[in-house]
Amino acid sequence: MSQERAVPASAVPLEEISSWPEELCRRELPSVLPRLLISFIVISTWRGLWEILKIIVEMFLPHMNHLTLEQTFFSQVLPKTVRLFDDMMYELTSQARELSSQNLEIQSTLRNILQTMVQLLGALTGCVQHVCATQESVILENIHSLPSSILHVIKSTFVHCKNSESVYSGRLHLVADLLQALFKEAYSLQKQLMELLDMVCMNPLIDEHDDILNMVVVIHSLLDICSVISSMDHAFHANTWKFIIKQSLKHQSVIKSQLKHKDIITSLCEDILFSFHSCLRLAEQMIQSDAQDNADYRLFQKTLKLCRFFANSLLHYTKEFLPLLSDSCCTLHQLYLQIHSKFPPSLYAAGISKVQQEEIAGTFLVTLSPLISQLLTFQPFVDVVLDSKLELPCELQFPQCLLLVVIMDELSSRSEDVQALWCTESQVSEATARVSLLKAIFSSFEQCSGELSLPVHLQGVKSKGQAEVAITLYQHVCIHLCTFIASLHPSLFPELDTALLNAVLSANMITSLLAMDAWCFLARYGTAELCAHHVTIMAHLIKSCPGECYQLTNLSILLRRLFFFMAPPQQVEFIQKFPPKETENLLLWQYISFQALPAELRKQTALEVSRAAIAWCMKWLGSNRTLEELESLVSVIGQPYVQQTLSLLLPLLGFFIQALDPQLISQVITLQTSLLKLEPPDHVRLAFLDFLSSLGKLFIPQTIQDRILPSLSSVFASLLADRNWLLEQHSLEAFTQFAEGTTHEEIVPQCLSSEETKEKVVSFLEKTGFVDETTAARVERIKQEKGTFWEPFAEVIQEETKMSSLQPCVKRARHELPSEDEYRSTLQAAIAALEAIELLLQKSPPPDWLLMEMETLQQRIDKLKRQVL
Repeated sequence: MSQERAVPASAVPLEEISSWPEELCRRELPSVLPRLLISFIVISTWRGLWEILKIIVEMFLPHMNHLTLEQTFFSQVLPKTVRLFDDMMYELTSQARELSSQNLEIQSTLRNILQTMVQLLGALTGCVQHVCATQESVILENIHSLPSSILHVIKSTFVHCKNSESVYSGRLHLVADLLQALFKEAYSLQKQLMELLDMVCMNPLIDEHDDILNMVVVIHSLLDICSVISSMDHAFHANTWKFIIKQSLKHQSVIKSQLKHKDIITSLCEDILFSFHSCLRLAEQMIQSDAQDNADYRLFQKTLKLCRFFANSLLHYTKEFLPLLSDSCCTLHQLYLQIHSKFPPSLYAAGISKVQQEEIAGTFLVTLSPLISQLLTFQPFVDVVLDSKLELPCELQFPQCLLLVVIMDELSSRSEDVQALWCTESQVSEATARVSLLKAIFSSFEQCSGELSLPVHLQGVKSKGQAEVAITLYQHVCIHLCTFIASLHPSLFPELDTALLNAVLSANMITSLLAMDAWCFLARYGTAELCAHHVTIMAHLIKSCPGECYQLTNLSILLRRLFFFMAPPQQVEFIQKFPPKETENLLLWQYISFQALPAELRKQTALEVSRAAIAWCMKWLGSNRTLEELESLVSVIGQPYVQQTLSLLLPLLGFFIQALDPQLISQVITLQTSLLKLEPPDHVRLAFLDFLSSLGKLFIPQTIQDRILPSLSSVFASLLADRNWLLEQHSLEAFTQFAEGTTHEEIVPQCLSSEETKEKVVSFLEKTGFVDETTAARVERIKQEKGTFWEPFAEVIQEETKMSSLQPCVKRARHELPSEDEYRSTLQAAIAALEAIELLLQKSPPPDWLLMEMETLQQRIDKLKRQVL
């Protein structure tokens, strides 16, 4: 043996060790490895550390016992390796600002650091490859330092590469080649690590606490890496997610309670939204180009497939871990809303072509659609969707309505228990309550004012022998609501009745109409007895209304419609229960169409109603005919009663205008002139216009023209000047109809009292002054209007909700008749006041205004005397 070989192995220089053959390395491992490890720990230069690490990995690692790798190598080397990598990364970031083509020293330093980092990642790759090559299955505890260390440097590398544009500030080209090599090495290292982790075995029957925690750390570290690389490499990003889902499911039985499911679901939903929005941006870019023959379209398809992959991953994960996802339900709910808020027909959707809409719907949305089915029986999801305090921004209100419709469709084939979960209200916690699905659908529908007024169109329902056509949002909700009602379990009918009645009584007209349509479907779909029961309820509610109100109007419309669906035997029973010959039922019968009755029954009922009404009119005419008694005579009661009567009488007079006496016409126009000074309500002014428009067909005799024409021009001038847009439109229409038909042409210019009115009429006649609004402009306007009007309207709805209950109104206190003593004491007080004035007149001259006030007082006394008589 040579003298050199006689030197103890522990004293051999590193340069010589690096040239040892494999067999010598294996034999000298016990004596050389401790020295190398000590040197690695004490040495401080990056290059020296890298050289020692390279020797250990390349020459001695293959000969180490794989069962003791953690103790003998990984735990001693990897912590300092990570610190070394972090130090180099810090140095890179710190000196990158000094990088320039002129500063060759900094350029050389940074390139050397990057080169060392590439080599360091290569050494770690060697560690992973060795473990994979020597073991068929891996126990994580035996290598637990390796995955965590590698994931740390991988993430650090990817973050640096992602931020390289800003870090190197326009001088990236000087180090671009090495950064690319660094990324590739990290990419290769992660792929190798995932192969290694795929070999890990965890026995579900053994509580290996450290192994469980280590695997959880690995999964969440990969999750962090996903958030970094999402915009860097789509394929790599998808593969990382695939691995996360695979490992989570593989070790589900032992790690499910330790995983941070909310973090995983949140990250997955964020990536879905990011990819979806990328799809929409690409689709918008393709509108002006040949969509089937450019790079954008190929990228669009690639991104769309990524969306589908993420959707499948979410479905798979949700299905397996559903019981543990209670705190992720809000995220899943928001995911659905956010997606549909950006997709047609939402007002806030991206402007994409029909072709791309169909591709996205057929590839991505159809993949995601089973998510709602999976969540349907999960109570925390129900609580989130039906939260009584749910407040959504304008752009998410329409998607919420669509979601509730989808849920109704899903529930149609579900059991009574599942339907009850969604259709019954519940107090989830002290601060949170859950409303019923039926109440929620009406509330959500009410919030879609913009989508209803545009209106947006949705995919229609196919029927036999007919092509599918687009339908409005109203039709869409109505059809699916009726389908759901048809499938509803009978035990839930009380909830249905409550929701429908609340919606019918809504101040929102379109919501009330939807509820009426659904109720009419129920009347047709249900039994004759059920329909009769509902009609009876409506009748009692109408009779209990304290006076004219929008609730009474809504109930009367519904009663009229439901009465048509009653079977003749039930109609007979209704007539017996509410006989029209009794005056207290006349209020009810005014809302029922005789056309709903069979011929014989119609004749009999109409006769009874007529007799009762005539008898009551005769009674009233034979009395003192006080204003208070007019309330019992006029069926559509309002305040004040005279104006309400006029609003009904004037259109009728207009209809019979040719048969009216000219003196009566003159009196009516004079009355209108007087009433306009009192600023009557809009419905009375509209009645004025109905009457005035009919005058164009009338020739006014010469003898009374001087009385009628000036008043007529004054009334028209006043109504044409009204600022209310509805009255303004009707005034223009009525005036045009009058002007085109009248033979008294001289009055037409007299009605145009100002230049503004003239211009308004001319613009109306010539159909000028209108803005030709594009579809895009109209959508934008509706969005702005919805945002402006929704906030105050939401406050009204919230207040209505607090007050809304189907409990009967508190009975009004009975008004006791005043006693004789009250009359006497009040009169004595008036006498005392007059005596006091008399004393004042004896002391000083009266003020100028006293005489006028006394005349007014005398007029009031005369009026009181007439009432006493």
